[in-house]
Amino acid sequence: MSAIDTLPPLSEVIKRHQLSARKSLGQNFLLDLNLTARIARVAGDLSDTDVLEVGPGPGGLTRGLLAEGARKVLAVEKDARCLPALAEIAEAYPGRLEFIEGDALEVDAAAHLTPPYAICANLPYNVGTELLVRWLTPKVWPPAWRSLTLMFQKEVAERIVAEPGSKAYGRLALLAQWRCDARIALTLPPGAFTPPPKVSSAVVHLTALPAPRFEADAKVLERVVAAAFNQRRKMLRAALKGLSPQIEDHLAVAGIAPTERAERVPLEQFCALARSLAAV
Repeated sequence: MSAIDTLPPLSEVIKRHQLSARKSLGQNFLLDLNLTARIARVAGDLSDTDVLEVGPGPGGLTRGLLAEGARKVLAVEKDARCLPALAEIAEAYPGRLEFIEGDALEVDAAAHLTPPYAICANLPYNVGTELLVRWLTPKVWPPAWRSLTLMFQKEVAERIVAEPGSKAYGRLALLAQWRCDARIALTLPPGAFTPPPKVSSAVVHLTALPAPRFEADAKVLERVVAAAFNQRRKMLRAALKGLSPQIEDHLAVAGIAPTERAERVPLEQFCALARSLAAV
């Protein structure tokens, strides 16, 4: 039997430590250890890999990652109430769980991990997208992480894997798919969580590519994509006119009709447009 079998059920842990989920922290706890083990398995073989987990709460996914063989888990938790529960897990898995009290947006987690590491988390809803964008836009590529296995609201997950022509297609899809392979690994109904959120959730798995799919300067591409989708209903010649007085010429170089709208333009053409603008 694994150590996970000797630890108390999560419902008991929550009751004993009075860990009622706080809306202000975007908390929705997964109590089914079968589900948390499934999510951990999506991340792949972790036996030689450190794992960063953000917002572990009472430690359901933490236990899944450790039971599935993660070499080490670094858990960053903002809610001090959860630390005693994490300490109990650390005792059951000697030397394999380190936890830090702090805001994941501010903690330098990389200093505690050996790259390339994996990131696996049931992200707090209120910071999930911001964290994802940070992980997708490091100063150098390939990044220190090798894969991201992340729980989001289903709507956000669909935006990450969206294709051109769909309403979900936008900045997140382009940032993710430029440098990663991305897929939705599984979906979970509201009832899987305590308390149940109002929407379904989904686990997205992203694997870092050795290099971006198409050549482009990251900062220029980000500016182009942000401008295009900030006014996604406008034709691109209007939405992007602030980037260059000759924007129609740049669009022509990239093979994009000036009357086209952002949601119909594939990644390759956005990268071509970014290259044209960067060359000026």
